Amino acid sequence: MWSFTDGQIINHHITSGDEIPSQNELSQQITKDMKKQGFKFIGPVIVYSYLQAICIINDHEQCCSFNPDNARL
Repeated sequence: MWSFTDGQIINHHITSGDEIPSQNELSQQITKDMKKQGFKFIGPVIVYSYLQAICIINDHEQCCSFNPDNARL
């Protein structure tokens, strides 16, 4: 999965939960690749959710304590 982003985290700098998409161009690209590899029950919404879960996509709101920009040392 990381190869699709060159090992970089995608920060969307969300200010409201209404701004969070259910899929994007990256999740559509990964879905197409996985289907070519033989995956059957896969789609861009599932992939987008997975990318959020494994921290490739950061959709935490700016005010959220889980947003890495708000991390305290």
